This record gives sequence, structure tokens and C-alpha cells, in this order.
Amino acid sequence: MVDTKKIKGLMAENNLKGTDVAKYLKITPKTFYSKMKTGLFDSDEMAIMIPLLNIEDPAKIFFADVVSQKETSPDAV
Repeated sequence: MVDTKKIKGLMAENNLKGTDVAKYLKITPKTFYSKMKTGLFDSDEMAIMIPLLNIEDPAKIFFADVVSQKETSPDAV
């Protein structure tokens, strides 16, 4: 699951609104907000957001559940 709170923070840091990000992703703002609500983005959208939002560690944002499980439990997936 995507860490949408971090995405929102990075959007603010980069002075971008949801409508701006939606334009870069070539989706409607409604679709963008829906994806933010569900935390589901496809790999092409992730690839666009990484440089757009200056994401330094994409795994911590786009695979937040997997990363947090590995950090807290050595036996996790």
C-alpha cells in the first residue's frame, strides 16, 4: 500500500496540488484523489511521481506496508 501521507507532504514541499499531479499522470483529478484514497497507483504512475516529487526512497513510499514489516520483523515477507 502506498503511504499517501508522505505523498501529500511531498506535494506540499514541491508546491503541487492534486490537480497538478493528475495532469502529469494524465488522469483526471477525480481519479487521482480516488487513487490517493485507496493508495493504489500503477508502476507507470509511480515512475512519473518519483522525479516529480523528488522521492529519494521510493520503496518506503510505494511499498510502505512491505518495508515497515521488514523493519519491524526479520521473519516478515
